[in-house]
Amino acid sequence: MKNQDENKVSNKSYRISPDDANFDIVRDKYSYLKILLAGALAGLSVDMILFPIDTIKTRLQSPSGFRKSGGFSRIYSGIGSIATGSAPGAAIFFMVYESTKSLLQKNFPSFNENHRAGSYILAASCGEICACLIRVPVEVVKQRAQANQMNSWFVLRTTVKHTGLKGLYRGFSSTLIREIPFSAIQFPLWEFGKSFWSRFNDRSSQLDMCHPYQSMICGSIAGGVAAFLTTPLDVAKTQIMLGNFGAQNEIASPKNYLQTFKIIYSTRGFKGLFSGAIPRSIWISFGGAIFLGGYEKIISLLS
Repeated sequence: MKNQDENKVSNKSYRISPDDANFDIVRDKYSYLKILLAGALAGLSVDMILFPIDTIKTRLQSPSGFRKSGGFSRIYSGIGSIATGSAPGAAIFFMVYESTKSLLQKNFPSFNENHRAGSYILAASCGEICACLIRVPVEVVKQRAQANQMNSWFVLRTTVKHTGLKGLYRGFSSTLIREIPFSAIQFPLWEFGKSFWSRFNDRSSQLDMCHPYQSMICGSIAGGVAAFLTTPLDVAKTQIMLGNFGAQNEIASPKNYLQTFKIIYSTRGFKGLFSGAIPRSIWISFGGAIFLGGYEKIISLLS
């Protein structure tokens, strides 16, 4: 009977985390290749499709203001960096995320069973830390290109010229401070949303199942909620990364959240902390649907 149930599950079009802790999709060496490919395709797709909205969000948060940063003109400035770095960053994130979930399930079954949200948060946090090693340089180049209407290659050369390679990792800690709380909200919401919805689809199955479109909806809601709540962190991170681009004293511009929050509040008030909250929430809401729903749909197609 157990083998029949397992075969039944393997023929489903979609699989998510079940309550019996047998939820990992990392089973053999080929699973890792599927995760890497699915993560890369999902990450590249969402960033390329929603790049114009991201540009508008960045310019709204720029210290120079929306109009001086370019307004609605040249909204594809910086897309070169995304085309290069988005896929590997997303691939690494999902590899670490799924591997960490698998390790927790195997080595700490009691913790995983009793603290499922904690497992998701820990797995997502580990994924973000590793992915940011690639994501931060890409983000620095992308946002400076967006805010200054320049191409990615020129921004890369100028940044390295004035601050060296360490300039590409400007805002690394601030990015982690933004990404970890974001993932701590998004991934538990996404996982529990899928788990809750699946109970209405297949009550007789021992494993939680839901359809791809349901996963996309859960990803959209989770992404939108997490994006709005973490907007102040994103505003500060953006301004830290932008710095005084191209200036000799760029190294002296604000680098920490506390100092940046004070500057934003003193110049733009409380509203300044939520600059770009609407486009950011819309962008990541759509992005959550494409990124999370698309990722597991690709996994199912490769299985």
